[in-house]
Amino acid sequence: MKRFLGAIAFVIIMIIVSNMGTFLAKSEPTLYLAYPPNNHQTTSDKIFLIGTASPDREVLVNGQPIDRNKSGHFAPSFPLKMGENLFSLSDRDREIQVKVTRIASEPEMPVGIAFAKNSLSPAVDIARLPDELICFSAIAPPNATVSVRLDNQTIPLLAQAQTVRLPPNSAVLTSSNEPATSEAGNYQGCSTFSKVGKLGNPIFQLSLDGKTITQPGAGGIEILSPSKLEVVEITAPSGVARTGPSTDYSRLTPLPKGTMASVTGIEGEWLRLDYGGWIKREETRSLPNNIPPKSIIRGINSRQVEGATEIVFPLQVPVPVSVQQGEKTLTLTLYNTTAQTDTIKFNDDPIIKRLDWQQIAPGQIQYIFNLKSEQQWGYDLRYQGTTLILSLRHPPQNQKQNPTSLQGIKILLDPGHGGTETGTTGPNGYTEKEVVLVVSKLLEQQLINRGATVYMTREEDKELSLQVRVNAIDTVKPTIALSVHYNALPDWGDAINTKGVGIFWYHPQAHNLSVFLHNYLVKQLNRPSYGVFWNNLALTRPYMAPSVLLELGFMINPDEFDWISNPQEQEKLAQTLADGIVEWFDTVR
Repeated sequence: MKRFLGAIAFVIIMIIVSNMGTFLAKSEPTLYLAYPPNNHQTTSDKIFLIGTASPDREVLVNGQPIDRNKSGHFAPSFPLKMGENLFSLSDRDREIQVKVTRIASEPEMPVGIAFAKNSLSPAVDIARLPDELICFSAIAPPNATVSVRLDNQTIPLLAQAQTVRLPPNSAVLTSSNEPATSEAGNYQGCSTFSKVGKLGNPIFQLSLDGKTITQPGAGGIEILSPSKLEVVEITAPSGVARTGPSTDYSRLTPLPKGTMASVTGIEGEWLRLDYGGWIKREETRSLPNNIPPKSIIRGINSRQVEGATEIVFPLQVPVPVSVQQGEKTLTLTLYNTTAQTDTIKFNDDPIIKRLDWQQIAPGQIQYIFNLKSEQQWGYDLRYQGTTLILSLRHPPQNQKQNPTSLQGIKILLDPGHGGTETGTTGPNGYTEKEVVLVVSKLLEQQLINRGATVYMTREEDKELSLQVRVNAIDTVKPTIALSVHYNALPDWGDAINTKGVGIFWYHPQAHNLSVFLHNYLVKQLNRPSYGVFWNNLALTRPYMAPSVLLELGFMINPDEFDWISNPQEQEKLAQTLADGIVEWFDTVR
């Protein structure tokens, strides 16, 4: 009987093993293309194909074999011609067709006597002060005669021998940050106008081979009256001020709600404020009077509140401000303000050694806070009525006698992406949103084990807007904030040869943390270095706490993806990162 049961057991085991073999055979990775999607459009002159297949099967792209790593992942790049490019990927069992269309990055030169489509500038309504230089431009055939008529002036637009075209900011990420030149075809000219009022739309004129055409510009021109400038108030919780009239321009210090300023220029939906910054009209409201907002300032005092020192600046109106952090300084600049200051109250303070100030220009005052430590822990700016309050956060009160403890430290972890926002995708379809959540949860536990209080922006696969994540930092007021991500590249990048740890910062208070964690991870984990970058990102911009964004490796690199997706390496990464955070706090105590 026992022998019979043993025989049955043996047969059952053999069936199971046989079925497992069949299952394993069926579960071998079939040919899969993670990027690009079909019908992808790009201005790049090349494209990488990210995907995977069974390691023991040859993969062909347009009939030619490609290199893959030991896991079967691949990421070769191919040149793109203008227009449609077809790629056929195949292994023994499957074929994938993908179409990539390369589109022009510059306006196409017109055929015949015509201006290039959408090339006339200004393209939107603009307003400027009297006698301020206004420039016009157009793209037209070579050897044409081009001019603009406006307000009884004829302004010649001269052909530029060549136009320098700067690469996008993302070119820095691929070490390809070189300007390029365009050939003749760009015509430019400038003039000034004194008459106040709406001058109408400029009329562009083009003459070539004895023929002449005219075309009205899309943007009208208005000259503002200096004595009747519009006055606006910032209505957004934090007004996004920029160096120019579009989101392509760099950000300035956000303007606190309630800030008032005169409008000295308009470009479409953008307003130029009297201190120089530009802001979207939707973040403001027009005030019923046109008295230019200006203030004097007299005495200044300070006070200590829980976890911070507040400096109080009584003003007559809420004026524009800017903040600049240095090694052991924080400089606050008030605009449209004149000093009548004789007295400043400042007791001995936990973080501030001394406050200096000077009127550096008419209507512009600089306050320089000389700090006791190089490490700054965050600040806040707000108006209460017309009084400006600057809050400088104190260092965390953690246990100095125990260098391995994070007791008293609050850390916010932000696992990037989530929900429909998948982030980048690895060769086999494993998404960034999935791996960052795994690593963040592992890191959360490691930090808790070391005594930290940890806040997570998400603990499941759900979509969160950038603003919700930023608001979490402002609400929680953590000691530090870490946004966890994995990396990819623009289409023109080298996916096979680019790998490594990268960390991004924006405010100087986060620089030391970025450099330390980058160097620590690279050394302790023996990982390649991608680098440390200043970068204008939503999750590096919060100034309430040192905030950095971690790019822990490249999902699109075949070899690095194997490391990224390895559960044992994920555990090791979380432990090492937690150790690095402990050591950083020990260096800045």
